Amino acid sequence: MDLSNYSIEQLEQIKRDIDKEIAGRRKENAKRAQQELKKVAESYGFNLAELVGGTPVRARKKVAAQFQNPNDSSQTWTGRGRKPAWVKAWEATGRSIEDLRIS
Repeated sequence: MDLSNYSIEQLEQIKRDIDKEIAGRRKENAKRAQQELKKVAESYGFNLAELVGGTPVRARKKVAAQFQNPNDSSQTWTGRGRKPAWVKAWEATGRSIEDLRIS
């Protein structure tokens, strides 16, 4: 395929079209493969989940907020992960994080 007569814009459009086509075909192939695997699993008396993962993924429970900004009650923090800027600013003034704890 001779691409020398195409502009950069045309080549970029062709690339986008090709990428879109590849993604669509991969999705369709994955769907067909899953259907085939499901049929094989069922022919042996299993469902597909039992053979390729077994246990379903548990949903994470939302953790209750432990700290709240006294200047803006919409700002809360669970105490997990990085400290929000408002907590750092509170501590930078020499005050205790325990003063922010929700009762």
